[in-house]
Amino acid sequence: MNKPAEDIRSILATDCGSTTTKAILIEKRGEEYQLIVRGEAPTTVEAPVEDVTAGVINAITEVEELAGRKLLNDGVILKPQRGDEGVDIYISTSSAGGGLQMMVAGVVRNLTAESAERAALGAGAIVMDVIASNDKRLPHEKIERIRHLRPDMLLLSGGIDGGTTSHVVELAEIIAAARPRPRLGIAYELPLIYAGNIDARESITQRLQGVMALEIVDNLRPVLERENLMPTRHKIQDQFLEHVMAHAPGYRKLIDWTDAPIMPTPGAVGEIIQTVSEQQDIEVVGVDIGGATTDVFSVFQNREAESIFNRTVSANLGMSYSVSNVLAEAGLENVLRWVPFDIEVGDLRNRIKNKMIRPTTIPQTLQELILEQAIAREALRLAFEQHKQLAVELRGVQQQRTISEAFDQAESGQTLVDMLSLDMLVGSGGVLSHAPRRQQAMLMMIDAFQPEGITHLAVDSIFMMPQLGVLAQVNPEAATHVFERDCLIHLGAVISPVGVAKVGETCLSIEVRTPNNAPITEDVPYGELRLYPIPLGAKATLKLQPSRRFDVGVGNGHPVEAEVMGGVVGLVVDTRGRPLEIPTDAQQRVSQLTKWQTALDAYP
Repeated sequence: MNKPAEDIRSILATDCGSTTTKAILIEKRGEEYQLIVRGEAPTTVEAPVEDVTAGVINAITEVEELAGRKLLNDGVILKPQRGDEGVDIYISTSSAGGGLQMMVAGVVRNLTAESAERAALGAGAIVMDVIASNDKRLPHEKIERIRHLRPDMLLLSGGIDGGTTSHVVELAEIIAAARPRPRLGIAYELPLIYAGNIDARESITQRLQGVMALEIVDNLRPVLERENLMPTRHKIQDQFLEHVMAHAPGYRKLIDWTDAPIMPTPGAVGEIIQTVSEQQDIEVVGVDIGGATTDVFSVFQNREAESIFNRTVSANLGMSYSVSNVLAEAGLENVLRWVPFDIEVGDLRNRIKNKMIRPTTIPQTLQELILEQAIAREALRLAFEQHKQLAVELRGVQQQRTISEAFDQAESGQTLVDMLSLDMLVGSGGVLSHAPRRQQAMLMMIDAFQPEGITHLAVDSIFMMPQLGVLAQVNPEAATHVFERDCLIHLGAVISPVGVAKVGETCLSIEVRTPNNAPITEDVPYGELRLYPIPLGAKATLKLQPSRRFDVGVGNGHPVEAEVMGGVVGLVVDTRGRPLEIPTDAQQRVSQLTKWQTALDAYP
């Protein structure tokens, strides 16, 4: 791409998903970039077509028709823009063919192996397994596992620079003995990225050169106190293009078309989350709940006030293909606690199994919708729990210790996720983006994530975060314009005092001032949900006085003055306490849930 970012007038972007290829056209109107139209078509990586570019052309053809301008000439994208024809740049992301599947190996499970897992997840991979010297599996079991899983790529790390090399070399010998076969074609040489102790590079090369396509990058844990994940993440994305994508049907052609490297879809979503966090200087959590997996992204500050990005994939928590796993992991009681009516356990099980075998069906009755949204709450809650366990301060930093002590010690690092300092929560995926009423999406996110203090909530309107993530690499300004204007639907803010009291006791006194309206002053008792309509684009000034047992961000009983943006739902005050407790008695539960849902006008 040779045009400077400011000269770009039009951008065409596609996301090749596992079932659908989505295309969007973005144009510069005046000083602002905006979304013009969007088109989609079935993805074509499988027989009979077996060429991803066919689906891409079909999606672009739809965009061409809707926009009423010529973008293609004999199946070729017209570039650069001349008059009203063609576009200046074309970019794409992809998760077709099951996305990027990796195995990672590291010496100590909760030190280097965990850093390696964070690097792979941040690059947009699904981590199939983590192998560590101290994971209690015998060498032959590890070899069997590697052979059985057939990943697209391996990442090996271990040891700080200048430390002992024997453990990481042993892991290399295990991988060499396994000689894993790729899932994509015989001619494909499986890439292995080595990001460990620099003193072991020679030994690693001796053992793995010729067995795999070996790539060496800087150590991702050069010293115990610091992670250096970016070189590894960039190398994973390069190898994804060079090896994995190059062997998928039609990708060679697609790579030639694009003006920036193709990124794995989740990696691209991570990019836009990071760009927004950086440009607005805020702490963000994003979630994408799909049919088979749920991805959680976050940017939080660590003790040194550096912004740390994390992504986790819950590969068994989704709303269609893996809906039965949600039930198995959460347990029936946890799903039922969100259901405001009596239902037979057998009936619930049957409905969930039906969804699994007919993954494309959507709820036909209000009861089915409520059940689906109950399951979504549990999938989101569990995925977020898993995220908190991986998004941690570096382990092993506080105390000096030898490698043998590190092997014995399985202490956990402190999680970086601090809900009181969270500024924004963004949801995407069908169950959130396409909820019939926006209040339902807001309530699902409040129930599942249990935000604390003051948090802004939004959903991705039509799932274009992946395309905007790639765009952020080329033109961050255009990406943020479109993200703010066209991609996000601002639901509003939620105020959640942290603490516990008896139902009915005063929890929070609130004063809401909006331009052109009389101020609202209320005492909100414990155990309530209240909704104050503040329209989209409007700002409200708040004065909050929590009672002495409650904290809204600056300590128990301390007042807070803040400004919040309105949204399509408005301002929600949630005095149900943290952690949120739901009555176990069926009758009480139904009446409590009904009251909360009515307060937000969530269901007809």
